Amino acid sequence: MSVYLDHNSTTALKKEVLEVMLPFMVRQHGNATSRHSFGRTARAAVEQAREQVANAVGAYANQVVFTASGTEANNFAVRGICTHLDSGQILTSAIEHPCVSRPAAAMLGYTAKNIKVDSNCNINLAHLQKRLLAPTHLVSAMLVNNETGAIQDIAKVAEMARDHKAYMHTDAVQALGKIPVDFFALGVHAMTVSSHKIGGPLGAGALVLDKRIDIQPLLYGGGQERGLRSGTENVAAIVGFGAACDLAVKNLSAFDLHTANLRDHLEIGLAKLNAVIFGHHGLRVANTSFFAFNNIEGETLVTALDNAGFAVASGSACSSDSTEPSHVLLAMGVPEELARGAIRVSFGISNSMEQVQQFLTALEKTLNRLRNLTAIAA
Repeated sequence: MSVYLDHNSTTALKKEVLEVMLPFMVRQHGNATSRHSFGRTARAAVEQAREQVANAVGAYANQVVFTASGTEANNFAVRGICTHLDSGQILTSAIEHPCVSRPAAAMLGYTAKNIKVDSNCNINLAHLQKRLLAPTHLVSAMLVNNETGAIQDIAKVAEMARDHKAYMHTDAVQALGKIPVDFFALGVHAMTVSSHKIGGPLGAGALVLDKRIDIQPLLYGGGQERGLRSGTENVAAIVGFGAACDLAVKNLSAFDLHTANLRDHLEIGLAKLNAVIFGHHGLRVANTSFFAFNNIEGETLVTALDNAGFAVASGSACSSDSTEPSHVLLAMGVPEELARGAIRVSFGISNSMEQVQQFLTALEKTLNRLRNLTAIAA
């Protein structure tokens, strides 16, 4: 038995998505910049996908710039917006993914500062207001946190940023397909989304931009993506991204209901096992649960559960090479020792209630075994 419970990390490629990608992987191999029929077909497919991505986030197609990943899009937003501006500060929430916080810290001539969050992983708006008293060029805050699933009031954050003449970017990678996403309603200048979090292929992301924003190109070359991100388009991946966006919007309500039932059942069982569940008093996406047990190492528990046939994560998959405790939990005020024990379960539409019960049974057995080993060692 092997049960996948790590959908916030990446998702399986949906069958319907693969079907629309296959022609561009096997037969239709035209470069989207070429003038012949193969190239024109590829171009038409890219532009259709652009429409699909735009429709999924309430934007216009000419606002969508394709990238190779969410990480690339986040770097593009930070560097592209700030490069041509005078020195000042960049504000990022203390729970941002490293692909936002690290480029912000690396910007020469800028001071990168964090915005605090509370114990439920929500941005401290009073602290943001205080930070904004200093000249600020960019505020970046994720719409949904990848570890706790906390949903931020980005519309309010964006309003505050605009009031202080700052640009606003949001990383919406974990939001798309889990909650409704509306670029204009959020009031942001830039938004990042990614394909492989919603049943699309790896290797495709996008930055959605306010058409009035002045942003420097990410890559120079042949002038693709309106000169903002040069390089031959990955047509198959872009086509798959578009198809995945259509499915994500279509299945949003069913996904929310199904995964909420699974998570609620899981957390009832976790409470019986005396787990500490992080951020559960705040507003979260339905599919995510982040928790820990006192005196149990998270990496040890992840490995033991994997051996038992259950794939879960210890925080952010993109930072899995780090042995440090979750920066998200530390920002929430969680003690370091407890934070080191954190593991994340993130459900997909393919998971079942039976799998949740099987997981809880395996988890209880694993905890008992690990505690017995600790007692023997002591």
